[in-house]
Amino acid sequence: MHATPKKFFNSRIATVLEAMEIEEEAVIVNSSRLKSVVWNDFDRVKKGDTFVAICRHCKRKLSGSSTSGTSHLRNHLIRCRRRSNHDISQLLTRGKKKEGPLAISNFSFAQEQINGDAVSVVRTKFEQGHTRDGLFNNGIVNFDNRRSRLDLARMIILHGYPLSMVEHIGFRIFVRNLQPLFDIATFDGVEADCREIYLMERQKVYEELDKLPGKISLSADTWTASGDAEYLCLTAHYIDDSWHLKKKILNFLTTDPSQTEDMLSEVIMTSLRNWDIDRKLFSVTFDNYATYDKIVSRIREQLCQHRFLYCDGQLFDTRCAANVIKLMVQDTLETASQIIHKVRESIRYVRSSQATQEKFTEMAQIAGVDSQKCLNLDNSFYWNSTYIMIETALEYKDAFPLLQEHDSRYAMCPTVTEWDRISAIASFLKLFVEVSNVFAGSKYPTANTYFPDICDIHLQLIEWCQNSDDFVNSLALKLKSRFDEYWKKCSLALAIAAILDPRFKMQLVKYYYPQIYGPSAPDCINIVSDCMKALYNGHAIYSPLAPNGQAEASQVGGANNDRLTGFDKFIYETSVSNNIKSDLDNYLEEKLFPRKDDFNILNWWKVHTPRYPILSMMARNILGMPMSKASLEYVFNTGNKALEPYRSSLRSDTLQALMCAQDWMRDEFEDSKASSSTVTLALCYDAK
Repeated sequence: MHATPKKFFNSRIATVLEAMEIEEEAVIVNSSRLKSVVWNDFDRVKKGDTFVAICRHCKRKLSGSSTSGTSHLRNHLIRCRRRSNHDISQLLTRGKKKEGPLAISNFSFAQEQINGDAVSVVRTKFEQGHTRDGLFNNGIVNFDNRRSRLDLARMIILHGYPLSMVEHIGFRIFVRNLQPLFDIATFDGVEADCREIYLMERQKVYEELDKLPGKISLSADTWTASGDAEYLCLTAHYIDDSWHLKKKILNFLTTDPSQTEDMLSEVIMTSLRNWDIDRKLFSVTFDNYATYDKIVSRIREQLCQHRFLYCDGQLFDTRCAANVIKLMVQDTLETASQIIHKVRESIRYVRSSQATQEKFTEMAQIAGVDSQKCLNLDNSFYWNSTYIMIETALEYKDAFPLLQEHDSRYAMCPTVTEWDRISAIASFLKLFVEVSNVFAGSKYPTANTYFPDICDIHLQLIEWCQNSDDFVNSLALKLKSRFDEYWKKCSLALAIAAILDPRFKMQLVKYYYPQIYGPSAPDCINIVSDCMKALYNGHAIYSPLAPNGQAEASQVGGANNDRLTGFDKFIYETSVSNNIKSDLDNYLEEKLFPRKDDFNILNWWKVHTPRYPILSMMARNILGMPMSKASLEYVFNTGNKALEPYRSSLRSDTLQALMCAQDWMRDEFEDSKASSSTVTLALCYDAK
């Protein structure tokens, strides 16, 4: 028990004696040895052989004998009207007429929104009078310690708080004062609660993936942490039955740098089998490193053995578009490092003193520089800041030589040739920044959005390779060599995804390919067209929506021992030979859909599914492929995704539980927020 100032203690005794209306020989007993938290709200007073417990809020007297227990004291605290945090029901219904019992049991953690719209929805739920578990009943609170424990664990998971916060003295004092009846969990206890929540949420995700009407694409990310620890994050990407693009983290695994490609491929296959989605896999997306080639090849080989992939996995291996841009940026910055260093040091010198800045401003006026931008150094952790630094320096390039003439201490001014090369570097980086913004600008961009920007990069690289400056030409050839490796793996998937955009269809491929391939363009277009038809035929043969109604059991990923799969193919080919137009034929022959900024391709396919039953199934699988897996948070970052130090010290199973459950709960949180906004809007319309 904390020491109490003498004056305050005497006042407390006087108040207690007044409440008891007994003589002064009654004394307050030191309750520091009493274990129950209820004594935080009661004074235990002894007179003779009698013990009395006096509520510090309302001064009511109850038995304080050790043989009486503390249940009656807890019940009093629940009903005490003067206890500041008691009457929650009154706070919720302040200013409203009470119309019966209240309940908050159907108010789940994910629905606790901070914005005003969500609060109004929650309040509406309170006032509807639904009851469950008796959490609120006619203003009487039945405290649920177990539920509060899980709410605390959900809060820690959702916001990424360290598990050790439950042992922080400030947090424990806060909770004790807020709710003395709450039994605060220990570190081990809240760790177990988090794993329990993970298992409950995992079952929900498992059931969702099991019921998907289409295929699943997988992306793999590498995370790092202090101590050279490495982690592999596997994420499922798919389009659900409502035509919404979704993604869910499946596993967050600790990896060993000594693991071979075969071992890593088996780790991924084990994860797929544990989730029972190996039969549903459509593609995988890795970063653009040769070390992943063998891993992808090994996984594809196993899936093809069981006939789980369409067209023998022709589109199975895709690489991250944002990652190839980041690698080209790294090549650019490394090649131009000496020139960029001169720019950086020039800016550092100008900003070194007030006098130098004033002198530079004077030189800029003499040179006729008309710019309102400020010279700033870049942040080495974000490559787009280097582009901004260079772009601003180019606007002042005529002022730097003048400063060198008038200030002998300034000796880092780039030459005229170097300024020309800096201008070329800025052009490279500008294109990469613009395309990266497009890739990361949407939360879940569908696969059709990438083809035009990737083609523009391709065309620009071809042009840069023809530059007469040896420096620019050499750099462009280096970038194109890296880009060509990416294009070889991904161009087919990019083109087919663009064809499934009703605003472009084959016309976008026919527009770009002659510019890229020249005389070879017709052959390249035919390759895309043939692959498109082969994919469609693969979906048609195994689709329960096909005109001839093949059994679903024989679809890809279905029974391997179906001896009539060949018969299904024969029936389909017979219908084709009878000149019956397919979904694909009808789709390609119809005119293009008008290009609009607010066009939603998933809504379009949702509406047109009855018209194109087989092609829409193919569109669901293709458009769900993650052509880029970098969010806006990481697209300009020069390093890898890094784990917080406090998380890297956790057990591997606990870490996976926290990372996965956080991802799933945030997704539910966003859905709930959107739902709350919709309900609030509906309530507003009803009020009108």
